[in-house]
Amino acid sequence: MIGDPHVSRVRFLYKTILRLHRGLPEDLRLLGTSYLKDEFKRHKNVDVVAASRFIAGWTDYAINLTKQLDVKANAKLGSNLDPESLDNFNDEQVAQLYELKKVTKAVPES
Repeated sequence: MIGDPHVSRVRFLYKTILRLHRGLPEDLRLLGTSYLKDEFKRHKNVDVVAASRFIAGWTDYAINLTKQLDVKANAKLGSNLDPESLDNFNDEQVAQLYELKKVTKAVPES
């Protein structure tokens, strides 16, 4: 059973990412926040190993988004997915990625 420190850590990460999304253009913010909420709901009752991978992945996302939103760095939003990461995705994750790609292609660029 996953204990209270884990729940606090997950809640902190979730709220941090929501705050980071405020810095995104509105269309990306809405898409990102919707995806975030769905993913956190779907992973609410996973085993410890899956929870650790989930938290590590979203922590990396938060760190990368923080860097990309850094005005001083003048960084662009987004990054390419390396082939090694894609090879580690299961079928469901690949399908989710494809759906996300379709949605983002439908959103006009700002």
